[in-house]
Amino acid sequence: MRAKILLVDDDRDILLGLENRITWMGHEPLTASDGAEALRLIEQEAPDLVLLDLELPHRSGLEVLQQVREAAAVAAGPDSETPLATYTTPLIIILTAFGTIERAVQAMHLGAFDFLTKPFTADHLTVVIKKALETLALDRHVDVLRKEVEGQYDPIVGTNQKMAAQLAIAKQAAAAPVTVLLLGETGTGKEVIARAIHRWSPRRDKPFVAVNCAALPDTLLENELFGHERGAYTGALKREPGKIEIAEGGTVFLDEIGDMPLLMQSHLLRVLQDQTFYRVGGTQLIRTNVRFIAATNKDLRQAIRQGTFREDLYYRLAVITSTLPPLRERLDDLPALSEYFLRRAAGLGTHRQYTLSDRALTLMHQYHWPGNVRELENVLTRAVILSTGATIEPSHLSLMAVSSTPDQESGLDSSLHAYHEMMEAYSKNILARALQQNGWNQTRAAEALKLQRTYFTKLLRQKQISGHPPHTRPDNEAE
Repeated sequence: MRAKILLVDDDRDILLGLENRITWMGHEPLTASDGAEALRLIEQEAPDLVLLDLELPHRSGLEVLQQVREAAAVAAGPDSETPLATYTTPLIIILTAFGTIERAVQAMHLGAFDFLTKPFTADHLTVVIKKALETLALDRHVDVLRKEVEGQYDPIVGTNQKMAAQLAIAKQAAAAPVTVLLLGETGTGKEVIARAIHRWSPRRDKPFVAVNCAALPDTLLENELFGHERGAYTGALKREPGKIEIAEGGTVFLDEIGDMPLLMQSHLLRVLQDQTFYRVGGTQLIRTNVRFIAATNKDLRQAIRQGTFREDLYYRLAVITSTLPPLRERLDDLPALSEYFLRRAAGLGTHRQYTLSDRALTLMHQYHWPGNVRELENVLTRAVILSTGATIEPSHLSLMAVSSTPDQESGLDSSLHAYHEMMEAYSKNILARALQQNGWNQTRAAEALKLQRTYFTKLLRQKQISGHPPHTRPDNEAE
């Protein structure tokens, strides 16, 4: 990159030498001979890099550095989601004599990138400048990638009062380092809310790491969370950090916590209690600083009574609890959610502006939405792909309206029984159709339903659905 580099020194000979070297390197030099002029050029010219002498008339180098840092803090604002980096912007390299090295170290604490001790060689100067510009390019690249990734996260769409009340709880909890437990049916957007809590929190510039507790057996889940030491098991050729170490300073999202095996629950309890753990095969206690958010679609109190979930772990997790309403209880958000998903589905290659017909919207209001917002997204994505025009009609939705009559509503026990039977049948139908449409390839079918491959296989076993096409030999039934 061709950079704009500001050179600040009150010695004209040094300034000329620096200017010649910067020009030779292919960059654009700017010069200033005092601190006040340096601040003016930094504000007006926005240089990429500053070579700043400590001993300057009018304002010292430390004063310039301090003012640059304060200006960056003001520009970021108190509610900025991109906190100040380790170094100032622009990057500043301090020029110092042997007698002022202590002040150069002080400058480093204030955010200077590096310092050069006079006299320095041209080669040394070149190396330091290249290192600074590489860091600057990397920071800009990371910033672009971060914005791209954040743009992929589903926003929170809608104005439903029930959802707004739960969001208010989540926002209040975000500021404190407490554990949050998100409850709700599958597809209600628990991970979306978990990511929002992370972005609202002081940890937003640190990693957000998600772990699916239902996708892995005990031993693999322990390794996933805590990492392992070299030689901990066959194939452990080197030390590997776990997800908790990777998320240091940030947030660990424990999805499907209700399916975590009991043995792992006891290990997790220790981390929640004192933020310490051991790697698999390790003897050194690891201290960590992470915030935990957990989510489940299970009734954890019932699981406690059944002995499948630890009561002490539940109370550690449920410091703040938020229960997300199912889509059937926030149907007033259907138009806004549909508009968002149709706009996003248009990016699949059609580049049209899609709208729902009145009949299609009416049908969607009559539907029960057992798969919640996730099902709505899949239905609308499929509709966009199958439609030939820009208007989505009922025929594109592949939905069956569920109507209720007074006679059905009068028998509470029988209607509840019918509901569970209907939901079970619907679930089996979705899994079987996904297998058929993907040529009985379980990996592709799981991806189509946005499920983990292992969780998809688990559902097939639970619902006694064959993972292979009919009329295959019995030998092929085994996985």
